[in-house]
Amino acid sequence: MAGKIQVGLVYGGKSGEHQVSLQTALAVVGAFDFSKYTLHPFYISPDGEWRKGKVIKRPIENVAELMFSEDLSGLGSAALSSGNSEPEIDVVFPLLHGTYGEDGTVQGLFELMNMPYVGSGVLASAVGMDKVFMKKVFEQEKLPQCLYRYFTKRQWQKDEVFFIMEIEISLGYPCFIKPANLGSSVGISKATDRDELIAAINEAFRYDRKVIVEEAVVGQEIELGILGNDDPEVSVPGEIVASNDFYDYEAKYVSGTSEMVIPAELPKETMDTLQQLAIRAYRAIEASGLSRVDFFVRQSDRAVLINEINTMPGFTPHSMYPLLWKHSGKSYTELLDRLIDLALKRYNEKQEIEYAIKT
Repeated sequence: MAGKIQVGLVYGGKSGEHQVSLQTALAVVGAFDFSKYTLHPFYISPDGEWRKGKVIKRPIENVAELMFSEDLSGLGSAALSSGNSEPEIDVVFPLLHGTYGEDGTVQGLFELMNMPYVGSGVLASAVGMDKVFMKKVFEQEKLPQCLYRYFTKRQWQKDEVFFIMEIEISLGYPCFIKPANLGSSVGISKATDRDELIAAINEAFRYDRKVIVEEAVVGQEIELGILGNDDPEVSVPGEIVASNDFYDYEAKYVSGTSEMVIPAELPKETMDTLQQLAIRAYRAIEASGLSRVDFFVRQSDRAVLINEINTMPGFTPHSMYPLLWKHSGKSYTELLDRLIDLALKRYNEKQEIEYAIKT
């Protein structure tokens, strides 16, 4: 590819993780090598409006510079098309978290446009976003995980007493309540009794129509980074020591006081198990590009339990994913180079597929 690579950055989004996406975009812009890339920013407002900004030629100082007034909402996929004398975009880097960005929807748009993009495809993104289907895939692959229950808002309204009893009998207290389709710990609560459980479920339903409830696991919270397509690499494991009662939204993105121990202090046998299971989880959902896989190492018996996989982990200054790779020998800038390369390779491989039936 001659000259600079033209990268379309898509961020913001109609999601509860809108602000997280802006922080990710701010950090990523600051890490790109401007001698190799030209950055074209596309901001999606909280209302879903697509707005195109001027070409970015330098690091950005604050998120306000990443939001634009030009409204392209009626153009749909044309918002990513070049205008006037601007060069065509070679690859899209979606820096979107949560609904409509990490769940396969925007990936489907890029597929229809036949445009290369960083990260997992439609299937892996959708499965990775929906915690219930994710756990079903992990179960099929015989990956060890904690006990859980799930239900839709309609089911909860119809049979609240049944679900409360099932949770109390099968999971007990404390337990964690989460929206099934959201990340960054948005809408997650810990319940220690029935009143807190009911309040937490109602809070989770603010963000999704489906809720998952998980047993609490006492032990270490361990995360690993995955990088690659068909032959992925795995980082060293890192441990989260939360500053709050658990690793919630504030601990991740606001206070920044949670401790990250990289590499995690673990026996080699446990580290090997974590890395093997992380690769298996990545391949189980057919992920590509990048992911972060989260585990628990249970205190009572040192059992390794998979928690979830995140197909578009954050790149904020407090994010674990780039820090894991830094300690594994890849700088932030090298990581971005690799992700762009992986996106283009995946795209080129797909171009070899024949869709028309020869007669």
